[in-house]
Amino acid sequence: MNSFTSMIILYPMITIVLALISFWLPQMYPYQEKLTPYECGFDPLGSARLPFSMRFFLVAILFLLFDLEIALLLPLPWGDHNLDPAATFMWASSILILLTLGLIYEWIQGGLEWAE
Repeated sequence: MNSFTSMIILYPMITIVLALISFWLPQMYPYQEKLTPYECGFDPLGSARLPFSMRFFLVAILFLLFDLEIALLLPLPWGDHNLDPAATFMWASSILILLTLGLIYEWIQGGLEWAE
């Protein structure tokens, strides 16, 4: 039996065994305090199901969008080893210009203001 065949047999068996163990291992006995939205010991003052501010949601989405800048610009030091470093510089500049234009647009539209 070669290693590929043993891998085809062994991996699903390990997966099934771990899934069964994780299904039967935890002994969960929920009680009234555990089922409350807050587990800090204090009684909740309001409902935990109230919708949160749309302004907070928009700022969080903006943070995620502009945080992608780091993921896009992180490989730049390795991009300088290309045959044409000027092309790498142009791509990086275009990403930064696009993100800066998006930031200016959000600023003008008032998307970064907490208070109205």
